[in-house]
Amino acid sequence: MLPTLAKPALTAACAAALFFSVSMPRMAEGTPMTFEDAPQSQDLTTRAVVERFNEAFNRHDADALASLLTDDTVFEDTSPAPDGQRIAGKAAVVEFWCGWFARNADAKFEAEETIVSGNRAVVLWVYRKMRNGQPWHLRGVDVFTVRDGKIATKLAYVKG
Repeated sequence: MLPTLAKPALTAACAAALFFSVSMPRMAEGTPMTFEDAPQSQDLTTRAVVERFNEAFNRHDADALASLLTDDTVFEDTSPAPDGQRIAGKAAVVEFWCGWFARNADAKFEAEETIVSGNRAVVLWVYRKMRNGQPWHLRGVDVFTVRDGKIATKLAYVKG
């Protein structure tokens, strides 16, 4: 019989499993996956950058988002299935999000938990909006890499 885990422990275990399931194929493909030493100050910097990013995203503030992205930032969207699309470069990513904001004016992301290790962060979230006049939501995870105080990658994954 499997041990029963408390929800926070289970959530953290799921996030860690997702993090490594995302990282391992990239390492096998030769995509660099660097993990800086993780002193507490790095964790705090990463957390602060990701929190500012999420706040700007929920305000639909393209200028604030642009200020938080590296020039070579990469965003991997959740659609189209099965692998989503990869958007590279600050200008292209901001342009994509401006279009997304226009199509999803009432959309908000609620961060349920943020797990930080060095320059990496995993955010478990709930995306909420109205759909056909009814409240609607979707759960997912973002995997961030922060470099020099800015978002270098944001890889998005959803349930279902």
